[in-house]
Amino acid sequence: MTELSSILLKEMAKGTLTRLPGWQRLRRKRGGEESASATYCYAVWLKHLTLLHAGGAQAIPESLGELGPGHSLGVGLAAMLSGVNHYVALDSLPYATSARDLAVFEELVVLFRERTGRPKKGWPDFDEHLDERLFPSSVLSDAVLERTLAPDRLDAIRRVIAGETVPGLSMRYCAPWDDAVEDNSVDVIVSHSVLEHVDDLQTTYAALYRWLRPGGLMSHQIDLTSHATSRSWDGYRSYPEWLWWVVRGKRPYLINRAPPSEHLRIMAMNDFKIACNLQRRADTALPATRLAKRWHGLSDSDRYCDSTFIQAQKSVE
Repeated sequence: MTELSSILLKEMAKGTLTRLPGWQRLRRKRGGEESASATYCYAVWLKHLTLLHAGGAQAIPESLGELGPGHSLGVGLAAMLSGVNHYVALDSLPYATSARDLAVFEELVVLFRERTGRPKKGWPDFDEHLDERLFPSSVLSDAVLERTLAPDRLDAIRRVIAGETVPGLSMRYCAPWDDAVEDNSVDVIVSHSVLEHVDDLQTTYAALYRWLRPGGLMSHQIDLTSHATSRSWDGYRSYPEWLWWVVRGKRPYLINRAPPSEHLRIMAMNDFKIACNLQRRADTALPATRLAKRWHGLSDSDRYCDSTFIQAQKSVE
């Protein structure tokens, strides 16, 4: 029997409220405010960029797509300060604003000028690919940054943020993002703690495959924890389906509960070649006897994985 903790009761109440008429007027904006922090966006971009190059990527991509940028387009702006010329941000709803983006951009310029090391040690650990300052100078050399931080380029990016058309540079914000990107048009797609919120993973991974150029790469960090829907990090796996239906309600997104093997299976179905598959093992997991029927037979590697970092490549046609 699932324990009716105060957390679960609260989440059941939230889910139930979404089934009442007019609940949207009471709905608060989602979390993810950390994406309005320049330091956070800088850290996210340095991680994905460094690990892409550690996996064999040879150059800064010309174009970048990002799923779920959140409250600012800071990750994409960090990418443009690294040499990316075309950036498309894809979200379910619009949260970022040009005023906030410009403020984040100015802070990012300082971080790059000072070659600031990665802000804090996180997972996965990529320090072995950084210099003594904990900066990826092997990727972002002084020569590269002299070009990408040139005053005329910085002014051009500011104009793009303000909505102006600038030859050779572009930044698009698509929310909702359905069919927002041309096929075979993007070099790299990244997401950070986003794909755990996507209900239709098959449609999403198929879209990512279409959008990437042949040989293009995608890089995703996926948080597999409960996102406060249960007391323990994996407590949602003790909920029978009727109870999850109550908790989920009609929220536009929550968590899809897909284990890492499900992401890998769907990527393979869409002809992605896995280039990097890192999994963080939690210290504890629910005993098999407490798992709801849906999760009977879940492998130990899935049960104990609370975060995964996956990079995959589209086939070269």
